[in-house]
Amino acid sequence: MNLNPCKSVMIIPLAMLFSFNCHLTGQKTEQIIKPDHHTESGFKNNYLPKERMSKSLGTVFKWRFTRNSQEKVKFESVEPDLSFLQNNRSEETITWIGHSTFLWQFGGINLITDPHLTERASPVGFAGPKRIVNPAIALDDLPQLDVVVISHNHYDHLDKKSVLGITETQKENPPLFLVPLGMKEWFTDIGIRKVVELDWWQSYQVGGWKYHAVPVQHWSRRGLLDTNEVLWCGWVVEAPGKRLFFAGDTGYSKDFKDIGKRFPQMDLSLIPIGAYAPRWFMKDMHCNPEEAVQIHLDVNSQKSIGMHWGTFMDLTDEPLEESPLKLAKVLEKKGIEKSKFFTMKHGETMKFEKK
Repeated sequence: MNLNPCKSVMIIPLAMLFSFNCHLTGQKTEQIIKPDHHTESGFKNNYLPKERMSKSLGTVFKWRFTRNSQEKVKFESVEPDLSFLQNNRSEETITWIGHSTFLWQFGGINLITDPHLTERASPVGFAGPKRIVNPAIALDDLPQLDVVVISHNHYDHLDKKSVLGITETQKENPPLFLVPLGMKEWFTDIGIRKVVELDWWQSYQVGGWKYHAVPVQHWSRRGLLDTNEVLWCGWVVEAPGKRLFFAGDTGYSKDFKDIGKRFPQMDLSLIPIGAYAPRWFMKDMHCNPEEAVQIHLDVNSQKSIGMHWGTFMDLTDEPLEESPLKLAKVLEKKGIEKSKFFTMKHGETMKFEKK
């Protein structure tokens, strides 16, 4: 598959079509109709009041000084079959590298989500949330990647060393980076140029594959003064005969029913189940296991995998091992088979049978 952006097709959503105003001269001028989630200073969520888009400094300090400390947990992990993954171009697989980073192999294409392959989710190397489980695949051991999808610019999802490492180790044929609107400049500034940015409901097509940026409820910030200046999103990937949904990082909202209406069924969904406590602070932006199951139902997913848990210390307050336990209880309560929504071990590879 040719992944040259110059040979791809951009599909513009209806919200971005032009309207025309007639003047006395009889000439027509074009006026861009901005989507509702665009603001003068950046972006906002579809279903969250603007005043709840960010937390005050006082609220942040209240959480930091009253939070529960997490106890370190030793999770069972799996050594992935690197030789198989590096050479596989025929079987469909999904491998959990950790947190929100998955390697999806399908139809000869290697796609990675929110690659984070370093020690800390932080702007500095000496402080901030630290891994308790090493990345299941190191930078040098990744297969040749075709596509990298980025959900937003928080440090546990966009890691500068990781994305630079990918382009450096695969510089002879670097992958295509798909990012939310407003983020392309950050990538080009650090020397990554094979980048396409999309607004919500915009799509990008490469051969028979379509990549759709879809709305989720979250926010963005990389520094002290850039809150919500760039967009955040989830991704729906439509491959021939298969549809993948990567939810990125999100709170629960009606966005998922909207996604479900546009895409009647997901074959496989990657949905966050962790980083949800305390609820008074995290609810708007991070879903809990019960809400994650509702997302699974809203998008009519045939199979879902829980992510965004068990990898970093001190992102939030819930016990590190709690998320999958709560997920199992929610599934039992709702009468949903465990095979429909499950978690994986770090490094585990799941193979899918050909239909």
